[in-house]
Amino acid sequence: MAVLAALAAALSYALASVLQHWEAEKQPADKALRLSLVARLARRPRWVAGLGFDVGGYALQWWALTVGSLVLVQPLLVLGLLFALPIKARFTAYRFHGWDWAGALLVTGGLAVFLVASRPAAGHPNVDAVTWTILLCATAVLAGGLVAIGHRSSPRWKAVAYGSAGGIVYGLCAALTKTCAHLLSLGVSQLFESWQPYVLAGAGVAGMVLAQSAFQAGPLDASLPTLSATDPIVSVLIGAVAFGEAIRIGVAETTLEVLSFSAVVAGIFLLAHTEAVNAAQRQHFAEADACPPEPIEPLKAGQVPAGTK
Repeated sequence: MAVLAALAAALSYALASVLQHWEAEKQPADKALRLSLVARLARRPRWVAGLGFDVGGYALQWWALTVGSLVLVQPLLVLGLLFALPIKARFTAYRFHGWDWAGALLVTGGLAVFLVASRPAAGHPNVDAVTWTILLCATAVLAGGLVAIGHRSSPRWKAVAYGSAGGIVYGLCAALTKTCAHLLSLGVSQLFESWQPYVLAGAGVAGMVLAQSAFQAGPLDASLPTLSATDPIVSVLIGAVAFGEAIRIGVAETTLEVLSFSAVVAGIFLLAHTEAVNAAQRQHFAEADACPPEPIEPLKAGQVPAGTK
């Protein structure tokens, strides 16, 4: 059931990514990393529809993490990229070719080999306070550092940095979700008397702002791959190290796990740089250029232009 729920979540997240990126990339650059960006996007019907798919995907992810491990569920969400990019390319009537299928094969084959080779154990549903403190501090430092780097970078590298930061925060959110699901199984009062759901809510908002800022900053082939790859990597590390979701260790097993996961990451970036995505982006920018600018109202007598003293 965990696998089916994770695959359904991946499809839902894919639809959300396409719809949200479509609207976010139209927003002005000065709105990045601000809640006002989300406020502006909330007035766009297509983005709101994407948010609905996000909520559905998160509900399915919650269910998957209730019955499965982080090491099992989070890598499967990478398959959302296989859904998202063809959906994005569909608007250009582009048909997949050799490199497209090669990327898809690397992702799916790498995931299958990783899960078979690692055979992740269930682990425990919560961790002690010291471990949570380390996880929260490490997430804040890494995500904050990437945001600082992205702030001074070109649009493409800004999208990469913000997407990576968002993936790190979402990896932490997956760990918090697993614990919250466990607390809810003990009773509603047990959940809301704990600190985890409130930190999860804050981290979820932070992750959304980072993800939308990544979509807004640059093209989909820069933001979505890093967001898609960083989340499962962080989740697997947290699951194995903090939650005791042990994976098989040994020269052969570890080598196979590293190689297969590397194949997944390589497939993600290969898929995101195919002509399908480039064609979708060219059509989108052509449509944006074709839209006439908003008319500027003439100044009334005695009126001072905005931004002047």
